Amino acid sequence: MGRLAPTLIGVPFDGSSSFMAGPAEAPAAVRGALHCGSANWTSERGVDLDPANRSWTDEGDLDLPNDARAACDEIRAAASTLGADGGRLVALGGDHLITFPLVEALSVRHADVTILHIDAHPDLYDHLDGERLSHACPFARIMEARLASRLVQFGIRTLTAHQAAQAERFDVEIHTAADWDGVLPPIDGDVYISIDVDGLDPAFAPGVSHHEPGGLTTRQVLGLIHQVAMCPGAWLVGADVVEINPKRDINEMTAMLGAKLVKELLAAMIESGRAVR
Repeated sequence: MGRLAPTLIGVPFDGSSSFMAGPAEAPAAVRGALHCGSANWTSERGVDLDPANRSWTDEGDLDLPNDARAACDEIRAAASTLGADGGRLVALGGDHLITFPLVEALSVRHADVTILHIDAHPDLYDHLDGERLSHACPFARIMEARLASRLVQFGIRTLTAHQAAQAERFDVEIHTAADWDGVLPPIDGDVYISIDVDGLDPAFAPGVSHHEPGGLTTRQVLGLIHQVAMCPGAWLVGADVVEINPKRDINEMTAMLGAKLVKELLAAMIESGRAVR
């Protein structure tokens, strides 16, 4: 398995958003926070991410059409190219539809991936208003195509009857915001982390399209990333941070949160990359 430096890639697409546009502006906002000089480049677990050290690379943003199907094709192709030799990606969205083509590309090399999904919403609709390529549907598309062997969700607090039936159909493991104790269930093998920032409480992440009170804390989300990094049987093969909407942000709080999540995900990949696989 490859041990290449992880790559950051921007995926500025919000053509499948159901409530308001804006997440396409997130890659620029989060990069601005990442490079603003407010914080240093060391992760919480001591990984030095200074770009001068070349421990990770930034491929910039994809140039995407607003059509969902065409955008998915281009995202899948780009992810396939960047991951061809075992490269691992942290993707910066964009709305949550982008996870579908990213995982689709990943599944060629990683057939038994476990997805750890943080979100207020399970995103398991078969369709939303007749659209199967909605940001409310990526995990239905992933699971019906058997692109992942396991889907574990954290922070859920909007489970409709239809999505509950979908969760049972796909054997999804759901830890609601009300019942999750912050402890990662036992995991092993290839892992993909997908973080919809509205999984956090709006007090920590006001810059999202869908404010859903009662969510996770920043510390809980960081704790999940760190637990994956420390898990001897887990190999973090990909990740995304999605659904930040700079149009609703306050004092760049959510952009800075996105930058923090990107740093910790890159660091977790570097830590797991030090292990002999």
